[in-house]
Amino acid sequence: MARVAMPLAQDFEDSEFTVPFDRLRNAGVDVVVIGRKGGEIVTGKRGQARATIDHAASGLNPDDFDAVVIPGGYSPDHLRLADDVVAFVRDFFAAGKPVAAVCHGPQLLIEAEVVRGRTLTSWPSIRKDLINAGAKWVDREVVVDGTLITSRKPADLDAFCDEILARLRGAEQRHSRAAG
Repeated sequence: MARVAMPLAQDFEDSEFTVPFDRLRNAGVDVVVIGRKGGEIVTGKRGQARATIDHAASGLNPDDFDAVVIPGGYSPDHLRLADDVVAFVRDFFAAGKPVAAVCHGPQLLIEAEVVRGRTLTSWPSIRKDLINAGAKWVDREVVVDGTLITSRKPADLDAFCDEILARLRGAEQRHSRAAG
């Protein structure tokens, strides 16, 4: 079974957490919510969703996960100040595994210094931040650049989740062929 880390903090965009979380869980993926402090309860900015942080990012090993999915809202901006979360994302990206971010999620990728030379999309208000960090920004529903998957907004979540699930299925097939 695939295992996915979802970095989360207060004021996340409700649907950008709940839709991928539910789609991944319904597909049999083990989704682990990570953040600054295990046991902390965080609430979406619209007040429609709550989540409990399963584990603090400090001490987590990227080798124990198959992908990272970063919801948007104000959560990524809060997490930019959490050195352990930023280090986890940076180390995970360096491991060459799928990293997915939607809406304002790429703010965390900017802080982790992994966007230079990459093509991404995001919510339009962080377009200039991405360009200034060395990324090429495009306005598309889903953008895939190597192991990096990005989307713009809640309306793109179906395509975003489809791409994440396709990547996870592809990784599982490679693992089963290698084991067989």
